[in-house]
Amino acid sequence: MAPDDPAASGASAPDPARHTPQTLIEAMHELGLAPVTHWHAPVFRVEEGHAIKAAMAGVHTKNLFLKDRKGRLWLVSAAQDTAIDLKRLPGVIGSERLSFGPEALMIETLGVRPGAVTALGLINDVHRRVTFVLDARLHEAGIVNFHPLTNEATTGLSREAFARFLDHVGARGVVVDFERLEVVGRLN
Repeated sequence: MAPDDPAASGASAPDPARHTPQTLIEAMHELGLAPVTHWHAPVFRVEEGHAIKAAMAGVHTKNLFLKDRKGRLWLVSAAQDTAIDLKRLPGVIGSERLSFGPEALMIETLGVRPGAVTALGLINDVHRRVTFVLDARLHEAGIVNFHPLTNEATTGLSREAFARFLDHVGARGVVVDFERLEVVGRLN
């Protein structure tokens, strides 16, 4: 092995098929989704980004990467001010007890680190291991905003463009009304 070979240091080589923020944005443009991306200082929690978000149209999101007792993976994307009851959600979506998924699994499946969890990471879930749970408020919003695989930017997509993105990546899952705690739609 060459000294600069990632395997020599015990690190795994980057997956050439894995999208980066730049290739994700390029792919969305190629699909005609017309994403609007704003680059900014890193934002790690919903509360930190209020000043940045104030100047951007649309609904901003919070995203939770979860694993249930049976090992199934879930990505919950909700409006930033939606209350998510993790104790009651399993009964609604048909899972077992939910807990936050480990960082290594987040990187492996979505290609993101904590602070950058995003529905746009579903483009990297080529084996479709993650079930997507979409807040009904996002499903109905005119514009939705997500991190494009980095917490140093926010990308806005129209409702139609986001639906096309989900269809393109083969996302499967449910649309949940978090106020009533019930499934109101299905994805793929």
